[in-house]
Amino acid sequence: MVQVDRRTFLKGAAATMGAAALHGPFIGFVAAGNRRNKNPSFRGLVPVPDERDGVVRLHLPRAFRYRSFHDTTVPVTLDDGTALPGRHDGMAAFAGPGSNSILIRNHEVNGNAAGGAFGPDGTWTYDPNALGGCTHVEVSGTGDVDLGFTALNGTQMNCAGGAMPWGAWITCEETINGPDVGPDFTGVSNVGLGKPHGFIFEVPKDGTASGQPIRNAGRFPHEAVAFDPVDGILYLTEDNFGFPSGFYRYIPPSNPMDTGSLEDGGQLQMLAVDGIPNADLAARGPHRNYKVRWLDIDEPWREFDYTPGETAPTTNNEALTFVSNQGLAQGAAKFSRLEGAAYDAGFVYFTSTQGGGPAEPTDSDNVQGWGNGSGQIWAYDVANEELQLIFQSPDRETLDFPDNITTSPRGTLILCEDNTEDNYIRGLTRGGNLWDIALNRMENRTSDEFAGSTFSADGETLFVNIQASRGLTFAIWGPWRSIGV
Repeated sequence: MVQVDRRTFLKGAAATMGAAALHGPFIGFVAAGNRRNKNPSFRGLVPVPDERDGVVRLHLPRAFRYRSFHDTTVPVTLDDGTALPGRHDGMAAFAGPGSNSILIRNHEVNGNAAGGAFGPDGTWTYDPNALGGCTHVEVSGTGDVDLGFTALNGTQMNCAGGAMPWGAWITCEETINGPDVGPDFTGVSNVGLGKPHGFIFEVPKDGTASGQPIRNAGRFPHEAVAFDPVDGILYLTEDNFGFPSGFYRYIPPSNPMDTGSLEDGGQLQMLAVDGIPNADLAARGPHRNYKVRWLDIDEPWREFDYTPGETAPTTNNEALTFVSNQGLAQGAAKFSRLEGAAYDAGFVYFTSTQGGGPAEPTDSDNVQGWGNGSGQIWAYDVANEELQLIFQSPDRETLDFPDNITTSPRGTLILCEDNTEDNYIRGLTRGGNLWDIALNRMENRTSDEFAGSTFSADGETLFVNIQASRGLTFAIWGPWRSIGV
């Protein structure tokens, strides 16, 4: 049994602000925590066999069970003939037929190939040469798959996104590749791509996507989105690995709650801290509130000049920073690698994967990534336009590179780690307590990251992916309330 004592339950103030300082989004949970035992009922995890084949792939709390499915270690063919790609990433769960869930799942695949889009032969919804997209899966709460098909294809690097209350998934391309941009970090030529990438797309939960990008929501390395149903505004994170990242919002022409879809043609804005031009929020700082303002991005996307069949003169780095530089020139705030985002009761929670360390000396670090910390969790108060740092990891032993984030039906924040060692799913209470929910113990693959955590509509099952070339999805169920989730 692998020892996990280094990740035992944290009660001290070293990693968080402490209950006495709580306000804003956490205030209602302090008094509640004082009225009951707020500590989860366990201090460690135990090996649990996968109900698919008896192999131990996860360590979980006692009394929890799971089944994996759509494991691309061996070829998987969906009901429409699609050869399932790997790199299972961001995901959302919707109520499906009977007691089933409908999962819309990203596949974060890079590169390009002539006619290489996955899906039914000869069909694509955006770029025929791009290899990423989304799949639709109908599955029971215990991981039995009833249906699967291609929901969006011909996109690239579909990383995270967000579930929309009108019954859709917004998927995000974490790239700005295209025939108009030079090679990215992989060195692979973009000449073979048919269209520019770096956009968000809407995918209906019950069908296939139109493949029309929401261009005015920006062309930048998108990560995740969270939607405020009150004001009809979409909040977006940017994971610009080697440069400062921004936190954005997209105001569509009409409220999607009225129209039933997200329209293009709206206004993109970037967050700035009021009174602190270019605030460096990636650096380790105090747990405090920041009043914010929003800066218009006048040119949210551009297709750069190029000659078909030739390497484009615009470098990848120039394209990566085209949108963010417009905001930074006006004083926008700098974050480190913003990734997961989730909306809950008037607040948008989002992760900064490498935030919370010493400040970067320059505005570029393509080797280690821009940001020197182990991770931060932020909360944005929509109504009061106020930003709060709610958790800052003091070291890698406490929390290491938080990525995807979701909320449980009972209000706990669920964090997926993405680091190069042991990867955990972690719980963070509104009282600031952090603990273990799951540990990846796949043989020779313990560094593969968790991604796409999402609860079924009834709150009984947590679906989560392993994001790797040999991807797979887990359905995890058990007495969630007993562990504080």
